[in-house]
Amino acid sequence: MRRFLTRHWYAYAMVLPVVVVLAALVLYPLAQGVFFTFTNINEGNIANPVLGRAAGYTGVGLTNYLNVLSGDPGFGSFWTTLARTLVWTFGCVFCHYAIGLGLAVLLNRPLRGRAAYRVLLVLPWAVPAFVSAFAWKYMFNAQYGIINQALRAIGLPGPVWLGQSDWALVAVVVVNVWLGVPFMMVALLGGLQAIPGDLYEAAEVDGASPWQRFRHVTLPGLREVSGTVVLLGIIWTFNMFAVIYLITGPNPNTRILVTYAFERFFSGASRDYAIASTYGVLILSVLLVFAGVHRRALRARGEVW
Repeated sequence: MRRFLTRHWYAYAMVLPVVVVLAALVLYPLAQGVFFTFTNINEGNIANPVLGRAAGYTGVGLTNYLNVLSGDPGFGSFWTTLARTLVWTFGCVFCHYAIGLGLAVLLNRPLRGRAAYRVLLVLPWAVPAFVSAFAWKYMFNAQYGIINQALRAIGLPGPVWLGQSDWALVAVVVVNVWLGVPFMMVALLGGLQAIPGDLYEAAEVDGASPWQRFRHVTLPGLREVSGTVVLLGIIWTFNMFAVIYLITGPNPNTRILVTYAFERFFSGASRDYAIASTYGVLILSVLLVFAGVHRRALRARGEVW
């Protein structure tokens, strides 16, 4: 060990600042959040040096987890909110992948003005999310929005997109798909360009149709890239707070786990830090399950992750 440290001290010296920063910004808050889940901490019993108040919260064991997982509406109806979160996540990621793959295949072919199309299609990714959210919020306005005006122009009724109905969830899915497609398109386009052209030529010589070439050459060639971008898409969408909260606010019809945790932590007469932290730990647990399933699927195919 002494010889090892003597030989690699420079590498450890370079890594140390990153480890310290991660420990301060990620590991310590995470550990504190996990600790809060076993207490009844809230705004009324947390230590407040300004008011000269000492901490008055106590340990409650697994009570917070039992209350949340019981599905009690007073604790956010966890299972209903989880189901809505899964619908939101997989609906968005499916559209991200399907539309992104279609655009990537299109842009991978010789096409006049291809560079201009690529720039235009990447534009939603380049615009800050809050700017896009406010723009779409105005477009979805029931009275003045351009979407409802277009629907009325062709004789269709304009729904109240951002009200207390399922149309609100449809609206935020549309916005998130618009924001997420460029990343998926760029990643899949890079994967397409890495597939050897000889494979397509051989398949064409063997008489394979365009669909057969897509199914047996393109999709297998994109397997590694697809697995990575889909996992990243699930993680990002599962935790997507900005789009939902900036467009609909605390709307029960668009409430997902992360927005409810925010509401519980920052809203209400008595901010419940314990329940909010419990939701945070449960969100982390669900995402770890997704990552574990993904890793197991890759290992089953002989891939390393």
